[in-house]
Amino acid sequence: MITAGGSGSRMGTELPKQFLLLHGKPVLWHTIRAFREAYADIHFILVIPAAHAEAGKAILEELNLTAQSVLVEGGATRFHSVQNGLQKVEPGSIVFVHDGVRCLVSPDLIKRCGEQAATRGSAVPAVASADSIRITDEQGGHQSIDRNRVRIIQTPQTFQSNIILPAFQQACRGEFTDEATVVEAAGTPVFLIEGDYRNLKITRPADLLVAETILQERAAQ
Repeated sequence: MITAGGSGSRMGTELPKQFLLLHGKPVLWHTIRAFREAYADIHFILVIPAAHAEAGKAILEELNLTAQSVLVEGGATRFHSVQNGLQKVEPGSIVFVHDGVRCLVSPDLIKRCGEQAATRGSAVPAVASADSIRITDEQGGHQSIDRNRVRIIQTPQTFQSNIILPAFQQACRGEFTDEATVVEAAGTPVFLIEGDYRNLKITRPADLLVAETILQERAAQ
């Protein structure tokens, strides 16, 4: 499942960031292609705002994925968007939930997540923090914590369908920031897997510049 419901607000553009051009193709095109390269027979659930459904459909057609894809309208929140998409998941599946603007995800990371989820039930990619970390409190104070214990979470967050489907039957709560928090709230532990520092999320204009450089390096290899 690819969630592509973001806007261009922090990018300062009218066009949603998943459709901005990167290396001559929309950001979302690169994301979808990575999953196709990882698994040729993968089934895509593209969760996208109704206003941009045609643009999403055009990308799927260009990649010859129409027959193995379905478009689903997004919801008011990430939780509800994923919940909508899960209605199209078949029992006995491995479910990848990935941010549409994490366009540098590698087929290797995707396959590693799929393999771990198949054996352990889940795979949530994470990387260690390279920066010092401080936690603030309600009084305006703050304190440092050991950054070696901090992990920055990425996607694709990957689960066996018999784990994620019932988890999303519970009501949405404010602390649900990703699929892992939903699954944990349902009483099932989740397992991390080593992520990739290049698996960045396109959020601001500088991210596009970094992504362009990485894609150029990959093309030269």
